[in-house]
Amino acid sequence: MTFPAMPPAVLQFFRASQEGDADAWAGSFAEDGVFHDPVGAPPITGRPAIHAFISSVLPGFRPFLGLTPLEAHTVGSHVAVSWRGAAVALDGKPVNWSGINVYELDDTGLIREARAYFNSAVFQAQLTG
Repeated sequence: MTFPAMPPAVLQFFRASQEGDADAWAGSFAEDGVFHDPVGAPPITGRPAIHAFISSVLPGFRPFLGLTPLEAHTVGSHVAVSWRGAAVALDGKPVNWSGINVYELDDTGLIREARAYFNSAVFQAQLTG
């Protein structure tokens, strides 16, 4: 699949999600990065906490197919990406969701802050049936 053009750290964020690679996914963030997943939930602060969060989510799916970016728009150090996600729950139920992430990059090009906008209730409803 061809991804839209994005800064390297944002590209890494999406590729790592599809590979289920928690190390690379968290590694797209600055050491003191902040992840709002989703916006409205308490923010996850710091690369170790982001890694722990991602590592806690991935085992709940077989497989976690990841997030596929559809469109990306970059203005300076800010990037907005529309995406769709797919996974299969442990009980075999398909889970599909979509959203928009907004990223702010630091001076080194890593993600300083990521805000994920998606309907968490729709996601959860698919898991609980």
